[in-house]
Amino acid sequence: MAKNITIERILNRGVEQIIVKASLEKKLASGKKLRIKFGIDPTAPDIHLGHTVALRKLRQFQDAGHRIILIIGDFTARIGDPSGRTDARKPLSAQEVKKNLKGYLKQASKIIDLKKTEIRYNSDWHEKKGLAPLLQLMRTASIQQVLKREDFSNRMSAGTDISLLETVYPLLQGYDSVVIRADVEIGGTDQTFNLLMGRRVQREFGQAEQDILTLPLLEGTDGIRKMSKSYGNYVGVDDEPTQMFGKIMAIPDSLISKYFELLTDDKAPEGFGPREAKLTLAEIIVEKLHNQKKALVAKEEFVRVFSKHEAPKEAPELKSAGEESRILDLVVKALPKESKSELRRLIAQGAVHLGERPFRDADDLCTPKKNEILKIGKHRFFKII
Repeated sequence: MAKNITIERILNRGVEQIIVKASLEKKLASGKKLRIKFGIDPTAPDIHLGHTVALRKLRQFQDAGHRIILIIGDFTARIGDPSGRTDARKPLSAQEVKKNLKGYLKQASKIIDLKKTEIRYNSDWHEKKGLAPLLQLMRTASIQQVLKREDFSNRMSAGTDISLLETVYPLLQGYDSVVIRADVEIGGTDQTFNLLMGRRVQREFGQAEQDILTLPLLEGTDGIRKMSKSYGNYVGVDDEPTQMFGKIMAIPDSLISKYFELLTDDKAPEGFGPREAKLTLAEIIVEKLHNQKKALVAKEEFVRVFSKHEAPKEAPELKSAGEESRILDLVVKALPKESKSELRRLIAQGAVHLGERPFRDADDLCTPKKNEILKIGKHRFFKII
């Protein structure tokens, strides 16, 4: 019975489309140990809740006894996936890929069992097999078929160049499926073209075609755009518990059900108001990515600070007492990894306070006092020392 429940969850929870559903249902019911492929190009060292949607689906397959294969695109990342892009991606060096991968796997281990995961690097075959497989790959699809993809056609309409290297990317991703003999490949809806190319390439190389399972893209805390660090609307997997809790509480009410569907094993609670539902949601997610104790502390702190309007009990310390500087420089010191343009925007919106004083001009001078609280946005606090 438990196995049937797992199959039901795999097929129906948080799934956008299955190609071909009848085929995948048959495979899952057969009892065969399937090879489930998921490819990542480690373009950044940190992952956010949007990335965990696919990782959670992988864990469901893993719990059902199937073999998870993570394809690390250490070769393809040097080209850059054109999916959803209005311009070419910046290629990454082998050193950048290696550095990013270390952080990715550490954070991914909060969701999937790495000890039961097969990890492969596509440089192992793309660099070593020579030109013959590439020539066979190039016969798999026509230029017209590749250029039909929406992102390419949009770029052509806008007069933006498309390199020949970018057009090869979907074929290289498809060849990964051949090498590992994938039964199933999963990915976001923005990956549909690449996933379908995997079926085409497998057919060309005489293999049975993989089934495809696409997952919805998760909107960020702004409720509009796909969660992304570049948009500043993300919740990082390694965010501190109180920060993570506050960010989740900031999502629009319209996303509550979707977040429950894609990020938890629970349904959105019935009879709860939006605030109570988000408190439950935030507690579940923080507990999963940290632990129960930290989730409870984060919840208590959120209620204390935002419901009772009290200062946070604990906040990261910022050594700046008595030092005169621009407010922008102080905020950059507190958040060195954030883009200056995003921090300027927050200041202009009046979202930055030092003590009781709000700021709207990034060039305004300030002299922080000891024990004063610097508040940035809705959920980031720093104690001046």
